[in-house]
Amino acid sequence: MTTIALPSYEDATSRYETVIGLETHVELGTQTKMFCGCKTDFGAEPNTQVCPVCLALPGALPAMNGAAIEATIRIGLALNCDIAQWCRMARKNYFYPDMPKNFQTSQYDEPLCVDGYVDVVVDGKEYRIGIERVHIEEDTGKTLHVGGATGRIHGATESLVDYNRAGIPLVEIVTKPVPGLGALAPEVAKAYVAELRDIIRSLGVSDVRMEQGSLRCDVNTSLNLPGDEWGTRTETKNVNSLRSVERAVRSEVIRQAGLLDAGTRIFQETRHFQETTGDTRPGRSKETATDYRYFPEPDLVPIAPDPAWVAQLKTELPERPSAKRARLREDWGISELDMQSVANAGAVDLIEETIAAGASPAGARKWWMGELARRANEQDIELSAVGATPAQVAALQKLVDEGKLNDKLARTVLEGVVAGEGDPAEVMAARGLEVVNDTGALTAAVDEAIAANPDIADKIRDGKVAAAGALVGAVMKTTRGQADAKTVRELILSRLGAS
Repeated sequence: MTTIALPSYEDATSRYETVIGLETHVELGTQTKMFCGCKTDFGAEPNTQVCPVCLALPGALPAMNGAAIEATIRIGLALNCDIAQWCRMARKNYFYPDMPKNFQTSQYDEPLCVDGYVDVVVDGKEYRIGIERVHIEEDTGKTLHVGGATGRIHGATESLVDYNRAGIPLVEIVTKPVPGLGALAPEVAKAYVAELRDIIRSLGVSDVRMEQGSLRCDVNTSLNLPGDEWGTRTETKNVNSLRSVERAVRSEVIRQAGLLDAGTRIFQETRHFQETTGDTRPGRSKETATDYRYFPEPDLVPIAPDPAWVAQLKTELPERPSAKRARLREDWGISELDMQSVANAGAVDLIEETIAAGASPAGARKWWMGELARRANEQDIELSAVGATPAQVAALQKLVDEGKLNDKLARTVLEGVVAGEGDPAEVMAARGLEVVNDTGALTAAVDEAIAANPDIADKIRDGKVAAAGALVGAVMKTTRGQADAKTVRELILSRLGAS
């Protein structure tokens, strides 16, 4: 096999134009499935939430889930879409072992919501991402490959199918092609999915948890020379984190640029993003619409939302996340750039909840955007999955504000919280980390530091009080960082007659 030389990302984007498009699937948080009354609880025992309808047994007929239709319309309205006054479901025919009907009930040429947009801000510039369509369909089951090292079919000894997820309401949100982003394409893609997640979460129609698959993203990428027609696109399937969306676009730009440089053709295909290596691997050649042999679903009536009802739903939409961020930015007294950093980190709701639990805006931001963000980045996980709750962070900051912890000790306590050792007060007590500010207990350590550093002590006696910092540091070292620095300084100056 010929090895293709890969350019740097900067080199690739300096010579080629990138066009991206995103197809996002959202599992709705309805109590029952799309076309039957089976429950939708996540994590249930395999094949315990199934019935003749979602297993496609002979003679079983579907019935539409009204709550799912309403949720889809609300999503469409929040994405500035037009809502169809009449549309139909369709059968999308293809075979997968985890799809019991051998077709998916979806929508084809008559989607429920069309022609919307989402605005995102990257590096201080606003980008408008056009929404082609928002339609309702059903999810497939889940295939588990057993016996291999990777969890994939290659090397597995057997494959098992869990149909609990089959038939869960699924909303697909498809963007229009997005050209003209230059080197910022990966960041814009990530910002779009983050904004979409925030919008849907604000509606309360899904928990949009990427790690559980209730929000999944397919990333389309193509390259072309400036002035040429758009290139052949690839579709990277089921990218499962915001960071991976960005990495998938970046990886495909580099890979496709290398192929084009070598004069190799780009094939329209699906690809799979590899979390460990950060690159994509080939899947299958990409079907076109005609390959799916769409036709109207004969067992379901058309969907015809009452325009008055749709108008009422529009008036009931919650505050837009972008408007909420602007309001919170004013409340927290931070800059637009700082708020953008908070939003990019997925920390807006976490900080807001921490403030609601009693922390100051500055204290809440300090922990989520500092120590906790660092841990999330090191582990390559979402900030919300780092292991601390807003209530715990607020409790930690309260201990700092009360003088029971200093910042260094608080970071150690946070380690215990993240490790599952309990709430901050419990970790502090179990590890014996409370700040010592009792003058009687600290006097001996202060006298020891003075005796060990007579030159510094003389300077302080002569009025050079700034030199006290060295003695404070010596006491902090002796007490393993548990002394209250302010109390220690006051004791030093008092003992040396410099107060």
